[in-house]
Amino acid sequence: MNRSNHARESPAPDVEAAPSPAVTPEPMASESKPFDPWRKVRKLALRQLDRFVSLEPKVLRGDDPDAIHDLRVASRRLQQVLDLLYPAPRAAEVRKLRRKIRRSRGALGEVRNCDVQLQRVEGILARKRTARRKIWEAVRHYLRERRAENFEKAVRKLSKINLAVFYVHLKDLLVPGGTGRATPQADRTPTPAAEEFGTRVTQSLEGVWQRFEAQVSRSDQDSSASVIHAVRIAAKRLRYLIEVIHAFNVSGSGSTLAWLRSLQQHLGNWHDREVLEQMMIAMVARPEFLRDQMDVAMGVERLILQNRKQKQADQAKYFQMTADSAEFEKVREWVRGLLESPAKAFEPADQG
Repeated sequence: MNRSNHARESPAPDVEAAPSPAVTPEPMASESKPFDPWRKVRKLALRQLDRFVSLEPKVLRGDDPDAIHDLRVASRRLQQVLDLLYPAPRAAEVRKLRRKIRRSRGALGEVRNCDVQLQRVEGILARKRTARRKIWEAVRHYLRERRAENFEKAVRKLSKINLAVFYVHLKDLLVPGGTGRATPQADRTPTPAAEEFGTRVTQSLEGVWQRFEAQVSRSDQDSSASVIHAVRIAAKRLRYLIEVIHAFNVSGSGSTLAWLRSLQQHLGNWHDREVLEQMMIAMVARPEFLRDQMDVAMGVERLILQNRKQKQADQAKYFQMTADSAEFEKVREWVRGLLESPAKAFEPADQG
């Protein structure tokens, strides 16, 4: 079975599969120095930075959909850890590096959407008995053309970002002097004391959670595609921050992550169908296509109607997980508990 965007995210190869470098608590027994949570967070950031930049050669080859997806996921994880280390207001250097992370991810967004839909269509055409085979073959042809066009644009955008230079700058920010360059001026603010770690994390969690909860609440009143998509993005940010919290073995973080992965599965299914619908609409909207292939266009329109029914079912599953569900309330209570007692949650004695 082909792996779609949401399925690939859980688990990611080197982040969430057991044992998981990004979330597995780091043994401290062999260290003589006092536990330093900020050192550990910087190590998490460096791990994601290495993964993020190392995937670029595979992405540029153009034939590895998984590499494109993994780079985008690594970019989100890296950005979330960076935001924890350097909360707003940020120095100009940090803002610049952060923009490059987002631009790298954005450059590959449309290519990734095409890859997901091509995997879906290839799976349908691989069946021995496929209804409307001619229609699906036309959709595949359109997606391949669209993917090739967007991949060329993505390569040009990535070349302008220059990830090699980005890597050196960000690594020096995370480990001053670690690359032999002068320590950048962005890191003027000294790392907060270990005792302040819990407060910083929970302040970040409070903001991310409030945005997520607000989007969920808004979706109860407005179930338009833009609103549901905003919930999906907010859920990603919340999940990646809680992955950092889970790395410190905070009680309840594992079950919260499990709930978020399940929620993302339904939102991912919905998003894939939403993207497919928009692409098929764009396909049949071309005047020359309607003129020359009217029968295929009518078939694609029937596929759009069928896809909408399936999309509604995915959306209903999302609402079942959020609208007054016991699981959602349990997650809400876990967040509230963490916000009320950050020092207790991150006691050094719990990190060994």
